Amino acid sequence: MSAELLINITPQETRVALLENGILQELQIERENRKGIVGRIYKGRVVRVLPGMEAAFVDIGLEKAAFLHVSDVMPPSSEEKFSIENLLYEGKNLLVQVIKDPLGSKGARITSYLTIPSRYIVLMPDSQNIGISSKITDAEERDRLKNLVADFCKKSNKKFGYIIRTAAEGVSDDVLLRDVLFLCKVWSCVMESVDVAETSSLIYSDLPLVHRVIRDMVGEVLEKIHIDSRETAKRVKQFCVSYIPELADCVTHYPGERPIFDLHNVEDEIQKALEKKVMLKSGGYLIIDQTEAMTTIDVNTGGFVGHRNLEETIFKTNLEAAHAIARQLRLRNLGGIIILDFIDMETKEHRKQVVTALENSLEKDHAKTYISTLSSLGLVEMTRKRTRESLEHILCETCPTCNGQGYVKTAETVCYEIFRELLRESRQFDSKGLLVLASQEVVDLIIDEEADALLELETFINKPIRFQAELLYSQENFDVVLV
Repeated sequence: MSAELLINITPQETRVALLENGILQELQIERENRKGIVGRIYKGRVVRVLPGMEAAFVDIGLEKAAFLHVSDVMPPSSEEKFSIENLLYEGKNLLVQVIKDPLGSKGARITSYLTIPSRYIVLMPDSQNIGISSKITDAEERDRLKNLVADFCKKSNKKFGYIIRTAAEGVSDDVLLRDVLFLCKVWSCVMESVDVAETSSLIYSDLPLVHRVIRDMVGEVLEKIHIDSRETAKRVKQFCVSYIPELADCVTHYPGERPIFDLHNVEDEIQKALEKKVMLKSGGYLIIDQTEAMTTIDVNTGGFVGHRNLEETIFKTNLEAAHAIARQLRLRNLGGIIILDFIDMETKEHRKQVVTALENSLEKDHAKTYISTLSSLGLVEMTRKRTRESLEHILCETCPTCNGQGYVKTAETVCYEIFRELLRESRQFDSKGLLVLASQEVVDLIIDEEADALLELETFINKPIRFQAELLYSQENFDVVLV
């Protein structure tokens, strides 16, 4: 499978799109005024301890205090269990790392288990264990890598822990040792900064988005990295030469006048990813509803009638939907609890194949996922690790008209509300007449279909009523003015 990165740079934001076989699979957006903070290390101060929740809030210099659960606090001894009160107290300073960006009304999620990643190795300064990616399956290679890092620890007398990443497979000893030394230098700089840093301040920040994405493309075979900024392309190429030499030749500057995302149809795909309805090639479709508590995805056959029987039609629609759902989860960056409502299938083998298809499609997802079995009602409960805002939360805001409900009152409903308000105003205030300001749709309905009711109301209150259509009013907005 051919994969390529498209990188769009503007002074306001950076956008990175991953395409597989020409189809958009993932999109990451970082805005200058709202940069992601996952991976950053802060010198924090505990501002509140919550024994009932076994958690604490820590001031790290952001607008909202960060959340620290007891499971993310390093205890004095791994053999005993400690409560949050035994580990932290108000006013205590400690080093913490962000593991989840602030989401909605929630502050950042942090941990005291610090890690610093590089291309091949992850440094764990507070551990002495050496782990290795499970994706490296060759026994000899696993032994070589672990022995290499273990020998370095023994000779250098640096008591750190390390995780050997998938990308380290087949890499020479010199390159890996250079990576380990680099991480040790970074940690030394972090410790020097801690001594002089003020409380609730930033100590260490990860690489910029573009460099970070390229570094973390573990296992991906990238054919091209197109960047529409000459300066950024130059910096990325230098970064690849130093740390990922096999990708250096893939980096190219796109000088064309036509925007790079337009050229590859990415802008259209972004717009589609913000819609609730996702059409399938067969004629079926998905309905995706994202709420505060969870995301629900409903599968429908739509116009697909099949060629054999109903069960076969449903099975094929569900299979296609499984692949589409996996793509939408990555593209929209949906996380947390996700409920998938597949169309009911009678055959047990069909249900099993649909879940298997979903699992296979999610293998390429960099976020950790867990899938339960398919219930008799066709529901699949799953979770997807959420570390940053979804695409919808980055690009959209709550609708000011419906306040996030997804519905607005009908013109008829608003019409009757206006009648009640007119009656209320006429009784409460003494005026010669009343003027109603409303949307064009509501005014048209009152003057046309509700003309008889309007005449009765005017006769009852014994006052003239005039209407004025306001183009800037939404269907739910209206005002009654005394004249």
